[in-house]
Amino acid sequence: MPLLLVQLTWFSYGGISLGLTASHAVVDGQSLLHFISEWTGLARGEPLKLAPFLDRKVLGAGNDHLHPPASPSLDLSFNLPTLLSSEEETKPETTIAMLKLTKEEVEKLKKMANEGEETIIPAYTRYESLVGHIWRCASKARKHKHEQPTALGVCASSRSRIKPALPKGYFGNAIFDVLATSTAGDLMAKSLSYAASRIREAIEIVTNEYIWSAIDYLKKHPDLTVFQDLQARTSNDQFPFYKNPNLGVVNWLSFPIYGVDFGWGKEVYIGPGDVDAESSFLVPSSSGDGSLVVALSLQVSHMEAFKKHFYEDIMICNM
Repeated sequence: MPLLLVQLTWFSYGGISLGLTASHAVVDGQSLLHFISEWTGLARGEPLKLAPFLDRKVLGAGNDHLHPPASPSLDLSFNLPTLLSSEEETKPETTIAMLKLTKEEVEKLKKMANEGEETIIPAYTRYESLVGHIWRCASKARKHKHEQPTALGVCASSRSRIKPALPKGYFGNAIFDVLATSTAGDLMAKSLSYAASRIREAIEIVTNEYIWSAIDYLKKHPDLTVFQDLQARTSNDQFPFYKNPNLGVVNWLSFPIYGVDFGWGKEVYIGPGDVDAESSFLVPSSSGDGSLVVALSLQVSHMEAFKKHFYEDIMICNM
């Protein structure tokens, strides 16, 4: 599989579309956007703003003495919950929706996540609140039984969590996927604060000790293909191909995704070219007004119910 694929399409009316995909074994989202930013700058005749840091040895590759051995209890295998019912299709049809939220709606969600509980320090963030809301709405739309286990796959960056922190401009994949878990009944019956707390707990697992231990674990694993997206899709394996009763989330809210100018002017649109399986991308609005878009892929039979809960549950906050 190529490490990078780029497709340029010229439209008859004069517009241009640039499609790009890269291997996650080489880059994470932050590095990919760094590449795009520098690429467009070079196309405009500008020098590099930040040279990529390419030395992978900062993550301990080939330097066993730099970090402790893997914890005996560490297991990076994703044991994703399955449906308690056997009625689900093997490969159900999915559809994609672009769900917009205003700044005010996002703030309502954050308020909901931090209400009705003892003082939470620090308060649940915009990300934790929004992702918790998406997770709860998915279980409602899927009509899960109370006892149905469900998992939410989220990404945690190791760049600032590892000690010492990765150099600015580190070019590679520094992401760890982790699972937030719950029963659907608890998600739906309890407040948004509960969902946000489960997400925070999952991300907080990724400490300096966890990162070094995980690196050691992966280096000693006999077959790394079991951790690859491509392997999962070609072998019908479940990891990490999210589907009912689970969901995946990719967060672009803090990324500088706009301003992709090759010398032809500001982009008209930029966003994910596809949303895999049953998962979502969180994308900031190009207006910079605090609004955002949730690009969601879900089963066709569940999407309309999801939209209903997604917006109506926010409106309830005002009642």
